[in-house]
Amino acid sequence: MCFCRRSFIAAILMMVPASGFAASCTTQAALPPDVRGTLASMGEQLSDAVLRQDTSAMQSVLLPAISGQWDGIRDAIEGAAPLVKGGKAQLRNMYLLDASSLIAPSDTQFFCSNANGSMTVTISMQALPPGKYALILSDAAGAALAGQMGFVLVWDTTGIPGWKLGGFSARQGDFGGHDAVWYWTRARELAQGNLPWAAWYTYETARYLELPVDFVSSPNLDKLVQEQAQIKGGPSQDTFPYSVTSGDRTWKIDGVRLDASLREPDLGVSYESTGSTDPAVLRTEAIAVLGALLKAQPGLRENFHGMWAYASTNGKVTPVMELPMGQIP
Repeated sequence: MCFCRRSFIAAILMMVPASGFAASCTTQAALPPDVRGTLASMGEQLSDAVLRQDTSAMQSVLLPAISGQWDGIRDAIEGAAPLVKGGKAQLRNMYLLDASSLIAPSDTQFFCSNANGSMTVTISMQALPPGKYALILSDAAGAALAGQMGFVLVWDTTGIPGWKLGGFSARQGDFGGHDAVWYWTRARELAQGNLPWAAWYTYETARYLELPVDFVSSPNLDKLVQEQAQIKGGPSQDTFPYSVTSGDRTWKIDGVRLDASLREPDLGVSYESTGSTDPAVLRTEAIAVLGALLKAQPGLRENFHGMWAYASTNGKVTPVMELPMGQIP
């Protein structure tokens, strides 16, 4: 199956009995024309507002119940500016999610399958109150960072019934011109080349670039995760703490993750620090840890932009610095 960002989540109405299910999903192809038109119009308006950085327009359709969360949503909109710059709004997909049969807020999964059940997209929401929702995915077509956006809409009945904005997230769609497909292909090459750590985090990069939200899964993403899990010698929860040595000193690394803070494919490395508050000591310590990790796992150097050092002391994590790979000895 093609790993195509705009087509892999296309599906039609999930056919399930009315009883025995507390949630149902209707995908774009099966939406009634009037509902499809309404959601498409709102998706286009919201996407355009993000591209224009028109936070007032976004706030005007904010769900009243989450007005106290506006500052965080506004920060997300403003943070999306470099991701969507130079792009044109283009809707990718829409889902209508009905959880009105719930009797209380609960973790809820919506299974969106085609007619014969051969392909299912799963949307997972945590602590979801009873109600009707919509998920709209869109792209900033032509943007240098291939920005992609996700909007959660809520059917509001507190005043004049209508769709209101319940959540927003944005994410770039490529690093340096390479999209999820490229990184997935690269991850397979690294796995075959016996570079398990580099392969593992390259799979993570592919997954990150695929969608602007983390609560949607698909057969292709499931396949990616399965391939990643089959890597022999790759990092897992059991890997950490991972010990590395620099000179006569051994350091414990608590975790490594993809870090896209600088719009680059960096790796964030959390390690157990000596606890010094001296910036010079912290920097020397961080360089030693990052260098030791690259010596232990050299495949990381050639396949990622750089590394973030996060010093952990008594449960408190402090960002120390980011270094490009070329500046790590």
